[in-house]
Amino acid sequence: MQDDATDEPRRRAAVDTAACTRSLAPADAISAAAQLRHGDISPLELLEAAIARVEALPRLNALVIKDYEQAREHARKLSQLGREARKQATDAAALWGLPFVLKDLGMNMAGSVTSNGCAFFKDAVAGQDSTLVQRYKAAGLNIFGKTASPEFGMTTTTESRLYGATLNPWNPAHTAGGSSGGTAALVAAGIVPVGHASDGGGSIRIPAAHCGLFGLKPSRGRVPAGPAALDGAVGLAAHHVISRSVRDSALLLDLTAGPEPGSRVRPGSDVQGGYLQSLNLPGRKLRIAVWRSNQFGMPVHAECLAAVDQAAKLCAALGHEIEEAMPELPVAEIFAGMGAGMSVGLLAAVEAREKLLGRTVREDELEPLNWAALQAARRLTALDLFRARAGFDKAGQLIDAFLTRYDLILTPTTVVPAQKLGALRLDQAYESYAAEAMNSSAFTSLFNISGHPAMSVPLHWTADHLPVGSHFVAPFGGEGRLLRLAAQLEQAQPWAHRVPDLSALEA
Repeated sequence: MQDDATDEPRRRAAVDTAACTRSLAPADAISAAAQLRHGDISPLELLEAAIARVEALPRLNALVIKDYEQAREHARKLSQLGREARKQATDAAALWGLPFVLKDLGMNMAGSVTSNGCAFFKDAVAGQDSTLVQRYKAAGLNIFGKTASPEFGMTTTTESRLYGATLNPWNPAHTAGGSSGGTAALVAAGIVPVGHASDGGGSIRIPAAHCGLFGLKPSRGRVPAGPAALDGAVGLAAHHVISRSVRDSALLLDLTAGPEPGSRVRPGSDVQGGYLQSLNLPGRKLRIAVWRSNQFGMPVHAECLAAVDQAAKLCAALGHEIEEAMPELPVAEIFAGMGAGMSVGLLAAVEAREKLLGRTVREDELEPLNWAALQAARRLTALDLFRARAGFDKAGQLIDAFLTRYDLILTPTTVVPAQKLGALRLDQAYESYAAEAMNSSAFTSLFNISGHPAMSVPLHWTADHLPVGSHFVAPFGGEGRLLRLAAQLEQAQPWAHRVPDLSALEA
């Protein structure tokens, strides 16, 4: 349950712990897990350091549900283990004792609220863990809270009427991206090295791009989303993490990927021995198709084109072949069902909550654009959903065909750099909202529709220190190819040392 109250002595102790362990902030999860395994720091100390950093940056507004006491109790038990018991525990759980966060959207942890950023769900306590949460716990992760999401993830910023705005650590006037902006802000601020995120139209890759981080959206069906819904948003949504390092993303994929009971979409794998292990394998020469424009003909900002050019140049220097090539796609047919796919998920969640509470949702319990989406979803027919999924399948067929000629696609992650806060609210006129939303998702959403894996890599910063991502797409099931290239790029042009100045966010 929510718990953000600590007594003053404990708060001072936590701040002292944070000061002593601040050097851990830029480290990745694998490094921190090694320190825990060797006993250099205890799980409780590391947890208190993370909590102290959250509380020291109140303006960031990234952790909105605080399960501190539940996490502290677990960390105390872990910290009391003797050397031999700790060795056995860390041998069994690769990330034993590491503090971790969940995105507050469609992901349940027993005893914790999943509000979906919505007033109608603000006290919705989960009765059981989602399958993915079970796997996180089995990996040893200690979950201490939920990160901000816009209401039902229906916009590409992290601003909600329920919780307010999450700020971008690089520039508080700008969005951290959405809908996984809370997680991205925490990772960029050095509070955790990696955190859970989900992506229904770019919601892992856009926040990663805006916050200077690595974000991989897996293939459809790679990471479990159940047991409540095995195919979120009619197949659009995927779960994974946002991280500082590529190897953390690879390890988390090793620890969580694979079907759950009832899974029918089961992508093949392009690695043997695991994604993390594959990072050390020699990579072959890749043929990469560059898209400098999008399917909607929207003009791309010069900084976003500069990010693509920089990524292409770096890939060429690594020995890969670069060619500008882009297929013609039936945009109307492919994208027509995206609104239906997103809104029907909203409808299903609201109706389940209505049944539980024994009353209908009120208009003032949803943000205006989501209220309109709910009414539209109620008018959908079976034929509408069939056509939506048929459009998704058409996109998959056409992108599959294109990727028989190329190993990867390179595009901008977004059409423009991170917008100012307020530009993507769910309480504005639909026309102005839609234009700004397309500035965020014109490139990313296509690959939610098609189901292909895609990643945003932080290789470019603007003159005023805003990160801008570069976006790569692989054939279905090709996460290993993406991760190996990302590891090459990370080694050639490291980004972990680039951290924002957080002084404007401190208490």
